[in-house]
Amino acid sequence: MSPRIVVIGAGMAAHRLVDSLVTRAEERITVTVLGDEARRPYDRVGLTRFFDGDSPEELTLAHTIFEDPRVTLHEGDPAARIDREARTVITASGAVHPYDHLVLATGSHAARPPIQGAELPGCFVYRTLDDVEALRRHVEARAAQLGVAQSDAAQSDAAQGDQPVRGIVVGGGLLGLEAAGALQGMGAEATVLQSGDRLMSAQLDLPAGATLRRLIEARGITVRTEARSNAVLPDADGSARAVLLPDGSELPADLVIFTVGVRPRDELARAAGLVCDERGGVRIDEACATSDPAVHAIGEVASFAGQCVGLVAPGYAMAEVVSDRILGGQATFAGYDLSTKLKLSGVDVASFGDAFATTPGALDVVYTDPVNGVHKKLVLSDDAKTLLGGMLVGDASAYGSLRPLVGGPLGGDPAAYLLPAGASAAPTAELPDEAVVCSCSSVSAGAIRHAVREQGCADAAAVTACTKAGATCGSCTVMVTSLVGSELAKLGRAVSAGLCEHFDLSRRQLFDAVHVSGLTTFSAVIARFGRGRGCDTCKPVLAGILALLGGEHVLDNENATLQDTNDHVMANMQKDGTYSVVPRMPGGEVTPEGLITVGEVARDFGLYTKITGGQRVDMFGARLEELPLIWRRLTEAGFESGHAYGKSLRTVKSCVGSTWCRYGVLDSTSMAIQLELRYRGLRTPHKFKLGVSGCARECAEARAKDAGIIATAQGWNLYVGGNGGATPRHAQLLVEGLDDDTLIRTLDRYFMYYARTADKLQRTAPWLEALDGGIDGLRAVIMEDSLGLAADLDAAMERHVEGYRDEWAETLADPAKLARFRSFVNAPTTPDPGLAFVPERGQVRPARPEERTGGILIAGTTLEVRR
Repeated sequence: MSPRIVVIGAGMAAHRLVDSLVTRAEERITVTVLGDEARRPYDRVGLTRFFDGDSPEELTLAHTIFEDPRVTLHEGDPAARIDREARTVITASGAVHPYDHLVLATGSHAARPPIQGAELPGCFVYRTLDDVEALRRHVEARAAQLGVAQSDAAQSDAAQGDQPVRGIVVGGGLLGLEAAGALQGMGAEATVLQSGDRLMSAQLDLPAGATLRRLIEARGITVRTEARSNAVLPDADGSARAVLLPDGSELPADLVIFTVGVRPRDELARAAGLVCDERGGVRIDEACATSDPAVHAIGEVASFAGQCVGLVAPGYAMAEVVSDRILGGQATFAGYDLSTKLKLSGVDVASFGDAFATTPGALDVVYTDPVNGVHKKLVLSDDAKTLLGGMLVGDASAYGSLRPLVGGPLGGDPAAYLLPAGASAAPTAELPDEAVVCSCSSVSAGAIRHAVREQGCADAAAVTACTKAGATCGSCTVMVTSLVGSELAKLGRAVSAGLCEHFDLSRRQLFDAVHVSGLTTFSAVIARFGRGRGCDTCKPVLAGILALLGGEHVLDNENATLQDTNDHVMANMQKDGTYSVVPRMPGGEVTPEGLITVGEVARDFGLYTKITGGQRVDMFGARLEELPLIWRRLTEAGFESGHAYGKSLRTVKSCVGSTWCRYGVLDSTSMAIQLELRYRGLRTPHKFKLGVSGCARECAEARAKDAGIIATAQGWNLYVGGNGGATPRHAQLLVEGLDDDTLIRTLDRYFMYYARTADKLQRTAPWLEALDGGIDGLRAVIMEDSLGLAADLDAAMERHVEGYRDEWAETLADPAKLARFRSFVNAPTTPDPGLAFVPERGQVRPARPEERTGGILIAGTTLEVRR
């Protein structure tokens, strides 16, 4: 007789179990799946994709397993009672299903805090497709009541005076931040209330949490930590209108989303007499068996070692164990892998292994870049050889390569894994076969290599189809792609240079594709040349390509959702969450009137001022809502954006040259100004800088720049491919003795060729090193026109020069863009109470932790107005 298997629940863990059973079973089996929802299993991990445009059908998991004659799915007919003596399950409709093996995969339900008003209309949880569909309907209806177009709610607030839809998310964990992102994607304003002292407190420590907060706030989402909700207050019609805080203040709200945790759905198990833990969940052993050997439990309802975990990876691992046990194997559940990755566009966060360094003797290696909003930490064993865990905020690109190494040797200098892209090459020690690459599906590096060598998989997509690696959350896709490429290279087969899992084209190929097709939006490009919805790798790359080719404002249309953190608000975020303001000063030249304006702005807004290495004045400490006020005064005085935030030209440094210096041969200042005005706003794969020296004494340090120009008696000498930073390079001589026009034409072709052909985030130095023929190959292309591109490169640069528009000047004239610049959506001019400053050397700086007493402090007194 065929074994009869009944699965209660039709979520992701249940789907994985059934898939494993029908794939591995050689004998005849019958599988009955009882689902609560009137739909087939879908991807809860990717629930936020619903707000990116994915339909419920697109979120549905592979349904071919339910076409197997051995499997029967009953949708919308949940189990009502388990009769363990008769070994039957009775459903809500009264149907009776006998079993030989019963598997509980009932999951969990979203919790609501025990406060007054938590069940009011307008209060939601964020758990199922029904939840998010109801949420969207409410936002659309509320927007219609307020007279605001849903997709333009935030912009209309500034442009027409209408009140946008206001959403409050109670809970600042992983799910809460995704819910806030979903609200923002629908045009609603989002405020996150977190009861603890930091966001994602279960995964991040204080420094990492502080960095994440700045990144979230830079997206326009308001964050309030150590803020509890005491009640939800009703409106006259009985729906939610505000959240009451402990101090008696009210936060106005058109809707409230609770993401305060989940509770295992163990009611059936308790009623059937199965042993459950006091804190919830059906107790299981290493075989995932309950107190009844005929009953197993998997996923969020299962309590192993006294703990229930709401992550998909452990549920999948349990499903594989139960599948093996039912089919006669001896597999065991090894415990929870708590690795997590935030899925929110523009915000990169990951946590894995022993991230909080609880292992005795554990060591921390930390890299922090507050300017670019990056905080990374690796936790190592006491001998600094074994990787135990880590946290990555702002740049989680190393997550895919680091997480499989947990518990094994790191294989190199830990700092090399943490440095920015392009700064230093991370060690390339090969992963051992037993290293788990995909924790969601428990796929090892050896399994991936086997798929390439023995099963003929020729790319990452084929490996995913074969092994399921990368099919769930996608965080391991980069590592899967790397392993596939490495194996193909060993076999002597061609390796794809695709940009990411969404594009098979390299950046250079993608540039050409966009150029030829004339497409002007990310959605159109990915629909024609890619697949999926894009990621944090391809979106900023496409943003740069579209900006270079189309010349649109970085905040226009879809562009705003593609940008990196700093480009979102056209300013550099600092360590305390404020921003720096850097007006352009071509060649370091500024008039006395300009200096007076800069000084008055810095004084009136209480900003810290410093002369930069690029011969400009940097003003630090500006709040988000102050940026338009500051830039309005600067633009009225003739200043424009210095693009200190973008992947573009930063500065052209110069000496005074022949105008003042007795050694000067040519007018370096005039040339520097001419070049800076020519290349300002030019979007490239990475930032670039120039230097112009008026003689061979090289006071402008030109040979440390991406392009260095040095005056000689015979004309200008041009050096290229230099840069400072963590891996400094000296520029190489490209050509000597150029006149002004030839120099500019040569630079035009050099920068445009770099912009078209460099890889993502590749500086000119490594680009030149990797270029076919190196410096000689570059010389042939731009001086001898070996590829026949010279005229096209010249024309492209002329289009850029003619189409240049100052980003801040355009923003000040556009009320919709100005709506982005608010610290608190309900009180646009209220200072962030988390900011604190202390005086030092006649200016102010961010307060250190031991100096903070709350509020914005200047010499111990609260600064109420900075105007």
